[in-house]
Amino acid sequence: MKCLTWRTFILILLTVQAAFAEVRLPNVFGSHMVLQRRKSVPVWGWADANEKVVVTFNNQTKTVKAGKDGKWRVTLDPMEAGGPYQMLVKGKTNTVTFDDVLMGEVWVCSGQSNMEWPLIAASNGKEEIKTANYPNIRQLLVKKDISLTPKDNIEGEWKICTPETAPAFTAVGYFFARQLQQELNVPIGLINTSWGGTHSETWTSRNAMNSSEELHSVASKLPATYEEVIKSGKERTDALIQAQQGTLPSADEEKTWANADLNDASWKTIAMPGDWEWRGLPTFDGVVWLRQEVVIPEGSKLQTIVLHMGPVDDGDSTFVNGQFVGSRKGAAAREYHLPDGLLKTGRNVIAVRIADRGGAGGLMGQEDQYYLSGDGFDKRLSPNWKYRIASVSASSYKPGPNTYGTQLFNAMLNPLIPYAIEGVIWYQGESNAGRAYQYRKTFPLMIQDWRQHWGYDFPFLFVQLASFNAANGDSQRGSNWAELREAQTMTLQLPNTGMAVTSDIGERSDIHPKNKLDVGKRLAAEAMRVAYGKQSEGGNDVSRGPQFDKMTVDGNRVVLMFRNAGTGLTVKDKYGYLKGFEVAGADQKFHYAKATIQGNNVVVQADSVAAPVAVRYGWADDNSDVNLYNREGFPAVPFRTDTWKGITEAARFGDR
Repeated sequence: MKCLTWRTFILILLTVQAAFAEVRLPNVFGSHMVLQRRKSVPVWGWADANEKVVVTFNNQTKTVKAGKDGKWRVTLDPMEAGGPYQMLVKGKTNTVTFDDVLMGEVWVCSGQSNMEWPLIAASNGKEEIKTANYPNIRQLLVKKDISLTPKDNIEGEWKICTPETAPAFTAVGYFFARQLQQELNVPIGLINTSWGGTHSETWTSRNAMNSSEELHSVASKLPATYEEVIKSGKERTDALIQAQQGTLPSADEEKTWANADLNDASWKTIAMPGDWEWRGLPTFDGVVWLRQEVVIPEGSKLQTIVLHMGPVDDGDSTFVNGQFVGSRKGAAAREYHLPDGLLKTGRNVIAVRIADRGGAGGLMGQEDQYYLSGDGFDKRLSPNWKYRIASVSASSYKPGPNTYGTQLFNAMLNPLIPYAIEGVIWYQGESNAGRAYQYRKTFPLMIQDWRQHWGYDFPFLFVQLASFNAANGDSQRGSNWAELREAQTMTLQLPNTGMAVTSDIGERSDIHPKNKLDVGKRLAAEAMRVAYGKQSEGGNDVSRGPQFDKMTVDGNRVVLMFRNAGTGLTVKDKYGYLKGFEVAGADQKFHYAKATIQGNNVVVQADSVAAPVAVRYGWADDNSDVNLYNREGFPAVPFRTDTWKGITEAARFGDR
C-alpha cells in the first residue's frame, strides 16, 4: 500500500510539472481574434521558469526567455490591417496555435446594462440578426467575475459575427462596429466586458482609489478575503433583522401576512417605488412583504377593477383583502384584474410578497404606475408601505459587483491589459446618478486609471444618459439624472474623449431604451473624429451636437451661443417650436421659456421672468422633449448656465 501511494504521488507530481511546463496564454488571445493595426502588439503568457518561448506571426518571429516566475512577454512590430493569419507560440514541450487572426481595429466595450444589452433584445434585433453576416467583425465576451485582488486571466472566447452568434453581441458595440467597418473597411474587434447595474468605482483600480480624496477612505476598508466578507455580511444581516423585527417568521406565521385583519402596527415603513437597498435594506436579498391600506370613498363604482403594480424586482405574489390576485417574475409591469366584489368601499388591504434573488429589490417603476382603475374609477396607491422581512437569501451575505470598489477592474479588466486597443466605448452612469457630483471626479479618475495601466491616452468615448423618468426630477424638484449628465459633459475636458448624446432616443418608463442603432452610430461618429481625425470640408465638426458656449442678457431676453453648430442650428418640430428651455431670475425659480433660433444662437425669454440670470436646457430626468439639433442631425447637449446647489452634492460611494 505504501509503495502504491508513493508511486501515485510521483505520477501526480510529474503530471503537475508537465502541466506547468506547457507554454500558455491568457484567454484574451485565441483563434478568430482581432489584433490592433498600426500599434505595437504585446503578446504574453506563462511557461516554465527560464523557458525559451518563440512567437511567430505574419512574417515576424520574436523570441524571449520566461522569467523566474514563469511569465514572458514579446512585442510584435506594428502591422497594417489584413489577414487571416496564424499565430504560433512555441515552448519546449508544446506549441499553441491560433487560427483566423485578423489585423484591424480593437475597441473595449464596457459599462453597465445598456452596454451589456444584447442585440437580440434591441429594436428590430431579430430582423437585424437574420442578416448579421459580418466575418470581419468579432467579439470577445468576458464572463462576469469579481475579485478583491487583480487577476491575470478571464473566461471567454472570440466569436465571428454570424446570425448564430450575433444575438449575444453587445447591441451598441455591434452597431458601432458595423458603422466603423463601413467607414474604415478594416476588421473590427470588440472586447465586451460589461455588467449591468454596476458603479464606476468597481471598474477602478485600488491604486487609483487610494490616490483619490473621494475614494481613499473606501479603498482603505477593502477586506482581505471573501470569507471575511461573508462573515461580516451575515453579521450585518442578522443585526438588521434584529433591529427591524427581532426574529424571522415561521412558515405558518408568514401565511397570515396577506390577511386584511392582520395587525401590522409594529411593521416598519418604507418608501416605494425604489431600490430597497437604498431605503433601509442594504445588500438585502430574500423575501419581503409590503402592505398598505387603501380607503375607497362611498359611492365609488367598483366594476372591472384592475390593480396596476408596475415593475417588481424580481418576482411578486399579490393579494387584495387576503385573496391572491396574481404573480409574475421579471421586470415587466403587472396588471391584475380583480374579481367583482373583492374591492369594497371603506378599508381595503393590498399585500405584496416580493422575492428578490440578488441585486436591487422592491417596486422598481414610477409612482404613477401603481394604482387601481376601473369604469369611472381611478386611485393611485400611496408611496408609503408597511414592510417586514420573511426570509433571507444566502446571497445577502455574498459580495456583489458593487459591494466593494475595484472588483470588476481586478477580474474583468486587469486580465485584458496590455492587449493593444484603439480605444474604449463606455455606457454607464445610471447606477451613479445618486452621486452625480462625486462622479465629476470618479469618472475622470477611472478613465485616467485605465489609460495609465495601458500606458497611453487612448480615445475614450461614452454615452450620455438617455431620457428616463427615474424620479420625476426636474429644475423645481432637482434631478439626479440631469446632474449626472452634467458630470459626463464635464468629463469632456479630458483629452481624447467624446460623448454621444441620447436624450432624444430614451424611453420615459424604461431605463433600457431599445434604440441601440443610433447610439452605436453616434459613438462611431465620435470615433471617426477623436480616433481617426475625420472632419468635413471646411473643418466643421459634424460628429456631435451643439454645446452651450456662453450667454448674454438683453433685458428679459437671453442670447445663447453654441459650439459644434456644424452647418447651422435646427429644430425637429413640425411647427418649428424649440422645447426644453427654462429661465430663472435671482429667485432661482425656473419657468418654461419661449426659444427661437437666430443664426447659430438661440434666444430665450419668459414673460414671468423680467431679469433672467440663468438658463437650463433638458434639465430633467425625462428630458425627451428636447429638440435642438445641428443640421447634421446631432442633438444638442443638455446644460445649465447656473452653478446653484445640486441635490447630489453630499452623496458618496459606500453610503447606504
